[in-house]
Amino acid sequence: MLLEVDNINVHYGKIAALKGMSIQVGEGEIVSLIGANGAGKTTTLKTISGLRPLTSGRILFNGQDISKTPGHKRVLLGIGQSPEGRGVFPGMTVQENLLMGAYTRKDDLTADLDEVYELFPRLNERRTQFGGTMSGGEQQMIAIGRALMTKPKVLLLDEPSMGLAPMLIAQIFDIIREINKRGTTVLLVEQNAQQALKLSDRAYVLETGQVVKSARGVDLLDDPQVRAAYLGGDLGV
Repeated sequence: MLLEVDNINVHYGKIAALKGMSIQVGEGEIVSLIGANGAGKTTTLKTISGLRPLTSGRILFNGQDISKTPGHKRVLLGIGQSPEGRGVFPGMTVQENLLMGAYTRKDDLTADLDEVYELFPRLNERRTQFGGTMSGGEQQMIAIGRALMTKPKVLLLDEPSMGLAPMLIAQIFDIIREINKRGTTVLLVEQNAQQALKLSDRAYVLETGQVVKSARGVDLLDDPQVRAAYLGGDLGV
């Protein structure tokens, strides 16, 4: 198993954000976390990438316990994250934003930069434009591209479709599928549960910091409780 989150507890002060959380992500998979706001999805990603400390439990990556490994070293191991809210540097160009993702690397970046521009032709057209002047969808492309510049083994994506028009949402999900097809494992947090489940090999449903269901994405699409809570009841999928 590439990534194992084993019975972790995470607190914000005295408030328990994650309670006995356990998930697994196999190499080559797309795995989604779905749930209501405040369920602990973003906290899970932040904890995996080293931005939130564990209270207890452990995180294994490629069989190595990384529970106490600093965040910047987790990037070097192969954990890349595109954060909720995108986090684009507004006063830097598109290309400078992308290169920020590679700040820990000492090797030649040309091939990886070319691949990002191939995935996101819009960024190639606008590589000298400042990040702060780009649209929401374009900024999301920058955020994903920047994470790809870390050469991740697993890509953590936090709400990549948030605030985007339907046409752009479809495009972003197509790109996620292509990234996975090219060999990158994906752990996806996504409010658009229907699209996430269609895309995913497997998924976990979170409620109040705990996993309450896990199954193949296609099976959760047909689960009556999941449909009622996250897919608009009888909405066709």
